[in-house]
Amino acid sequence: MNEEENILMNQELLNKLEHLTEIYKSGHWGSDMPEDTRPQNLDSNSEVNAIFYTLPTALDYQRNSNTLWKSATATFEDNETSFVFNPQEVVDKDFTEVQAALTRYSLALQKNKQTQIWIKLCQTLDNNFNGKVTDFFAYFDNDIQKVRHYMQVEKKKDFPYLSGKKLCNYWLYVMYQYTNLPLINTNQIYIATDRHIIRATHKLGLITDEEVENTKVQDYVIKAWIEALKGINYVPIDFQSALWLWARNGFKEEL
Repeated sequence: MNEEENILMNQELLNKLEHLTEIYKSGHWGSDMPEDTRPQNLDSNSEVNAIFYTLPTALDYQRNSNTLWKSATATFEDNETSFVFNPQEVVDKDFTEVQAALTRYSLALQKNKQTQIWIKLCQTLDNNFNGKVTDFFAYFDNDIQKVRHYMQVEKKKDFPYLSGKKLCNYWLYVMYQYTNLPLINTNQIYIATDRHIIRATHKLGLITDEEVENTKVQDYVIKAWIEALKGINYVPIDFQSALWLWARNGFKEEL
């Protein structure tokens, strides 16, 4: 493919993406993402907000994201279970107490494994960052690249599931969208490669049939979006919500 053909192809993709963004912003799909289900009066500047959007994300694996955040909100708003969003309280509780709180509203579906995941994340925050997500980011200068490297390379076992390829980038995207943390290098947040994003990427022709079936499909999707938007004033996460809703709703809109 020569340079002229490449420019035309990129412009065609950009036109489609901007059209999808317009549809998303118009409210055509309802426009609510699962993470929009949240406790009332949650201050986007607060540590409480940051922790609310951190711990449940680690449990967002092969489950309905809408029900996950509804369960998280119900757990947060119940005075008897809200302690699970305070890492320093969690580490002082018995396992059974934490488990009972996490399962009351089905926030933890795998009652043993997911309780262990939750407690481990709380221990990591409590032992190293004063129990605070905001201190965690501040320690790494609020730099997306430094945070991700620490989680995925240096201390992967300290962040069960949250350090995974899909969930780590999804979490960073959520931090970017739903908190007022002074993040830097946000252009380095990769697209969060769940099944809807994979399907949308394939639908747009950015990955092949063979790549969709490959075990490394998440790598292919991340690389495809980086390459596709190179030299364009957009980054992959700019289109995360629109692509996700487009796929979830069955690609009914013609592009």
